[in-house]
Amino acid sequence: MKSLFDKINIGKIKMKNRLMRSATWENMADEDGYVTDRLIDTLEDLAKGGVGAVVSGCGYVTGEEQPNPGMTAIWDDRYIPGLKELSDRIHRHDTPIIFQGIYGGSRTTFNLGNRIIWGPSAVENPITKVIPQEMTVGNIRTLVKDFGQAARRAEKAGFDGFQIHAGHGYLFSQFLTPYYNRRIDEYGGSIENRSRIIINTLKEVRTQVSDDYPIMIKINCSDFLDEDGFTLEECIQVAIELEKNGITAIEISGGNSLNGWQSGPIKDKIIKEEKQCYFSDYAAQIAEAVSVPVISTGGNRSVSLMEKKLNGSALTAFGISRVTHCEPDLPGRWQAGDHARPKCVSCNQCWHEDGNTCVLNRKS
Repeated sequence: MKSLFDKINIGKIKMKNRLMRSATWENMADEDGYVTDRLIDTLEDLAKGGVGAVVSGCGYVTGEEQPNPGMTAIWDDRYIPGLKELSDRIHRHDTPIIFQGIYGGSRTTFNLGNRIIWGPSAVENPITKVIPQEMTVGNIRTLVKDFGQAARRAEKAGFDGFQIHAGHGYLFSQFLTPYYNRRIDEYGGSIENRSRIIINTLKEVRTQVSDDYPIMIKINCSDFLDEDGFTLEECIQVAIELEKNGITAIEISGGNSLNGWQSGPIKDKIIKEEKQCYFSDYAAQIAEAVSVPVISTGGNRSVSLMEKKLNGSALTAFGISRVTHCEPDLPGRWQAGDHARPKCVSCNQCWHEDGNTCVLNRKS
């Protein structure tokens, strides 16, 4: 029987258990994207709290595009010293840390009017009302190179891996979604074409890092749209191609910014166990199609349910996030045998202009 608290390896990343802190926008970097003491302290609390690995919250890979305020930057070598300080502090607690890189695209309301926002097609985002500039093939190649350089910097800064964010309605997710992607060139149409930018990014990243450096991806299992959405069947096809091109692990989430990214199977607050682990059955189907580790993220709050899912599938690990905003020591509590449910009730009051932390822990 597999346990949630088995020691596991994801590539050369050694995890003390099967719980990964899924990347979350912390809103704690300074206005120029530099790491702050507050950000380091926040992520160090997670490492102290017993999580198996930390994925730091979405960092921007190009200086021309910052999706949200307070995001960590990795678009220039000058950020490496601060990032190295962060990784060193996390490593003190025998915990690996992975850097997540992102390009936001039209799913942004930050600093509008002062920058060009790229998208697969010039289609208005129904949530933000932003109409992006359709990317040229040259723009796509530039962004692919930017991700490669970001991964190089992450490795140089001591991070144990790099994750490409291709979910939740951000740019790479939009390329996968027919509603946003109406291109008629080699980056639009078939799922092979719509995923080309992601596969090319993975290939570029692989050329910029050590041969055994872990590269992960976060991707929707589905957009859960009645039409013009990315589907589970397409995700399985993309996962197979990612494995062929050297991905180390695949993190599965879901939903789309067309109707709020927490869509599809998420209907209510998830206090009741039957509403938890809401992407795990989809992630399990993807795990059956590939041999690389698959991590299921979304509503993971019950040790018994996660272990039931773990032993009934080929899943490797589970991502957790909001519950650790409230209780950074939750993994350690669970591992010590206290399996009481988390304090978090998914009120979403953790998103705040002064930093994204649980309202119960906020100092002001």
